[in-house]
Amino acid sequence: MRWMHTAGRGLLVVAVVLAGYAGFTDRTGAAAPRGRGPMTLVTAGDLTDYLGPLLDDWNRGHAGERVTLVELPDSADETRAQMISELRSGSDRFDVLNIDVAWTSEFAAAGFISPLNRDRFPLKSFLAPVVDTATFDDRLYAVPYVTNAGLLYYRKDILDREGQQPPRTWAELARQARTIAPEYGMDGYAGQFLPYEGLTVNATEAVHSAGGSILLDDGARVAVDSAAARAGLEFLAGGVREGWISPEARGYKEEESRRAFQDGRLLFLRNWPYVYSVANAPGSKVAGRFGAVPLPGPTGPGTSVLGGSNLAVSSHSRHPESAADLIAYLTSERVQRQVLTEGSLPPVRAALYEDPALIRAYPYLETLRQSVLAAEPRPKSPRYDQVSLAVQAVVQDVMALRQTPQEAVARLSRELGPISRKG
Repeated sequence: MRWMHTAGRGLLVVAVVLAGYAGFTDRTGAAAPRGRGPMTLVTAGDLTDYLGPLLDDWNRGHAGERVTLVELPDSADETRAQMISELRSGSDRFDVLNIDVAWTSEFAAAGFISPLNRDRFPLKSFLAPVVDTATFDDRLYAVPYVTNAGLLYYRKDILDREGQQPPRTWAELARQARTIAPEYGMDGYAGQFLPYEGLTVNATEAVHSAGGSILLDDGARVAVDSAAARAGLEFLAGGVREGWISPEARGYKEEESRRAFQDGRLLFLRNWPYVYSVANAPGSKVAGRFGAVPLPGPTGPGTSVLGGSNLAVSSHSRHPESAADLIAYLTSERVQRQVLTEGSLPPVRAALYEDPALIRAYPYLETLRQSVLAAEPRPKSPRYDQVSLAVQAVVQDVMALRQTPQEAVARLSRELGPISRKG
């Protein structure tokens, strides 16, 4: 999941009543309050090792509600599969789930996670768009924990040498990638174009930037067969045809594309905010020589897809009250500051993006804030995994120039229709 840099993924909706849990005893044999006790937090691999100390702080103040961290594989697909396997079995092994924002609808519709009381969490203190990723069917099923939005990284030193500003539109990006990059022996532009979740993200950003949508109404209505969606896919197909998206870029995930940019082989890169710190680290060939701006669109700034993760309470948890308190702790302003400073992850608290000390330490925060505020969630659907696979297959054919954008949106509309109608 790379903490949802991918950029960060029927079933019957189950109403879960948090009250009424049978009482239990703690390890001393004393009766514990109903719904309270030790917990397990499950997540994809903690690549920056910051989460353990945060949980240690919690444990020092909550002797009867200690939390154990369970780390699953780094791969988003493997993490999702293992979580679902446990939840489908009815296991109460997990209490709090750190899930990709794209999984919230799927997990909620399946009854894997419990609805939450909105009044228990300071949602108005969060960046507004991130809250939408935690809802399904007009109910709150999770709480935003980490956010993400795609940024356009560019070689500032090269554009300065050419006397040009970073692109604000697709046309400017295409022109600079096509004409400037070859002069320096570089490829023009790359995103995450291998057929996996990253390709769904990149394609959705292109469609949204053109003013289109893939699904509406929490996955109940297909909207992809539109002029805007065709324009978004044409942006990607045009880059391949004209050569400013190289054949090699069609095999990139996050890290392959980051390394290409960091090694000086790319003029422009679409990727998540983590690249800023990594590419400025000692030993990087581009340290101090690049900048980041919002993604471009047809006539101005485009629309990123929201990445990140949400925290949810398993519907099988024996200790949902403790689980909700742990979520409140992890989304508090103090801990969210540590999420940024210790984990190098974008927080969800709006005030942190205006903190002068943090802005000095993380100069990209204002750009990231703009991108998050303009961002939109991936298509919401109880069957998001099927939606994403369909998008990947179609866009792969578009970028291989096997299918035109017009043919592709018609095909995708046909394939998504049965998925959206499943009961």
